[in-house]
Amino acid sequence: MTRALSLLGALILFGSLAAPAGASAARGTPAPIRVQQASLRQRGQQLVWSVRTLAAFSPNEMQHDGRSLCLLVERLSPATVVGELCVKHPGSRRHPQLIYRHATRSGFAGGRVVAAAVTRADARELTATFLPSSIALGYRTLRWQVLTSVRGLGCAAVAGNTSLCGSRFPARPALGAMHPPQLIGCTTRGPAYVNGGPANRRVVALTFDDGPWYDTPQFLNVLEREHVVATFFEIGEQISTYGQGGAIERRMLADGDMVGDHTWSHPNVAGAGPFAASQISSTANAISRATGGFRPCLFRAPYGSVSGALIAEARSMGFTTIEWNVDPTDWARPGTDAIYQRVVAAVTNGSIVIQHDGGGDRSETLAALPREIATLKQRGFRFETVTQLLGAQLIYR
Repeated sequence: MTRALSLLGALILFGSLAAPAGASAARGTPAPIRVQQASLRQRGQQLVWSVRTLAAFSPNEMQHDGRSLCLLVERLSPATVVGELCVKHPGSRRHPQLIYRHATRSGFAGGRVVAAAVTRADARELTATFLPSSIALGYRTLRWQVLTSVRGLGCAAVAGNTSLCGSRFPARPALGAMHPPQLIGCTTRGPAYVNGGPANRRVVALTFDDGPWYDTPQFLNVLEREHVVATFFEIGEQISTYGQGGAIERRMLADGDMVGDHTWSHPNVAGAGPFAASQISSTANAISRATGGFRPCLFRAPYGSVSGALIAEARSMGFTTIEWNVDPTDWARPGTDAIYQRVVAAVTNGSIVIQHDGGGDRSETLAALPREIATLKQRGFRFETVTQLLGAQLIYR
């Protein structure tokens, strides 16, 4: 790809230094949208872009009138424009979308829909939430500016372009401070006991028990290669032995995976009481030490042995008790093909799949995993952590 533009160069090339909108409006051409307030801030893992305009606007009308509302983003070092995010009319969708185009020497190229939540509190406001990675950025301080433009024959010539008028806000590019987010916890919501997710969404949660173990890094390799997340329920006493000084747990969280509590030494804790509480809290503390501060909110009882008393005990400690509705009994080592077939035959909307990355030879499960993922993707399933499946809130600092 050719070298990206400087921010000033992009502003000139794409008309944000154009003649005042009133000049074009007087000739009957729609004026660019005028911005009253705008901000770009970090919230946890997400960037939040908010815009408030002087007058009401409609993305559908914007398209009809040839007007645009875009966020221009620039790296600090080297000082180059990364690209622009522009508001697109929703079409058949309920909410507007964001289109990202990357910057080149000669202009902006491409055009793909960004995974973003776009909402409108009223007709003068728009807020978009998205990950920095969706626009080729890491968590580093950047510069930004809102660009609005309108195409029409009435626009004055700008940088040799007679069909583009525009404005910019703020007048000078603003700094947007970012830092690598640290996940420190999650909050329980909904039922205290769950064995499946929503049946109205084509999603599935892969979960793995009894780690960390020798094979856990290889499971993470597969998930990373396939761009899939999972939830790992860990045995506390194994974290110091197989967790590589916490590197395994930190890698999980950095990948977007979730870490859950599977007791300290894997006993039957269905009787609840002080013994169960100690098994759960000791593991939560070990996970916190390994990750540098993350406190889990998901608990899975060994052997799936639960009781009303245990579920209540876990909830009082801040945990949702998680079981499953797809079990290939991979722990019994029935063969790679059997594990694969049992998983893909049983998964439906909202399934929670239990498999094992630890506690024994898990080579069959590891070999089946890429095939499971490929088949479920082909069938239209998306992969979520259990916290995502349940809509739990993640807590960052």
